[in-house]
Amino acid sequence: MDTSGAGPVLVIKLGALGDFIQALGPLASIRRHHPVSRITLLTTAPFVDFASASGYANEVWCDEKPSALAVLEWLKLRKRLRSGGYGRVYDLQTSDRSAIYYRLFWPGPTPEWSGIVAESSFPHTNPGRDFMHTIERQAEQLRMAGIENVRPADVSWATADIERFGLADCFALLVPGGAIHRPDKRWPQSCYGELAEALWAREIQPVLLGLENEAGLLQDIAAGCAGAVNLAGRTDLMEIAEMSRRAITAVGNDTGPMHLIAAAGCPCIVLYSHKSDPALCAQRGASVSILRRESLDQLSVDEVLTEADSLIVA
Repeated sequence: MDTSGAGPVLVIKLGALGDFIQALGPLASIRRHHPVSRITLLTTAPFVDFASASGYANEVWCDEKPSALAVLEWLKLRKRLRSGGYGRVYDLQTSDRSAIYYRLFWPGPTPEWSGIVAESSFPHTNPGRDFMHTIERQAEQLRMAGIENVRPADVSWATADIERFGLADCFALLVPGGAIHRPDKRWPQSCYGELAEALWAREIQPVLLGLENEAGLLQDIAAGCAGAVNLAGRTDLMEIAEMSRRAITAVGNDTGPMHLIAAAGCPCIVLYSHKSDPALCAQRGASVSILRRESLDQLSVDEVLTEADSLIVA
């Protein structure tokens, strides 16, 4: 229960997708701690509709993330922040950019601040914070601000009608993409192709998820499997959450959609190379298996299938 008398509350969480999903537990905890406060979430365009549907904030603002020289945009953002009358800010982004947002309240009044700027009212002072998993780090930050018992992300509210996709009763989600500038985080395309064929041979429909700019990758994979469904650029976050609850399993690289799929409770396998450390950022959910190799081309399709079998049976 809110005993802080903080008044209106601002939460800052800009992205990316995986980080945003991992902030849903903290967002829900902030809502519970401030049950009658007006809560504003400042986020970026890809998450506005999704965040609005969660009910964790009374209003969701879209941050255009002005560039350094966009003076008018910075003044507009400053005016908007200062007009909110915020008594407390929870900076869950804790980045150089969100530290600048603290400065935008100058010369005051400045709200209570939970974050890492030096003047924070509730500073997260743990010197090892950069070596903590994102979820534990945010939970500890909130404890220092008086919020206990941060729970795992719950996306049961994220529902959608997915009938338009015409999916089979038994399907698996495959997420073969990821950041284009980090190819070492991707399992080879040929492996996803073999996996899709192996699933289809077991009468499990492979459903390929990805962004519009990954359409070529997904099309190449789907071309080798008659039963595969290519949904590149066709799904929003609510639809992915709904599919995740119905899918028999999911396999994907360490990329944003896998955080949502895991949070929805889908039995999933996430593939890690040496380029990312699951100790710091692994997906969390009811049934998540991490397979890690120094290089993902060392991971065989048979190993992934064996792991999928164990999750499905469990």
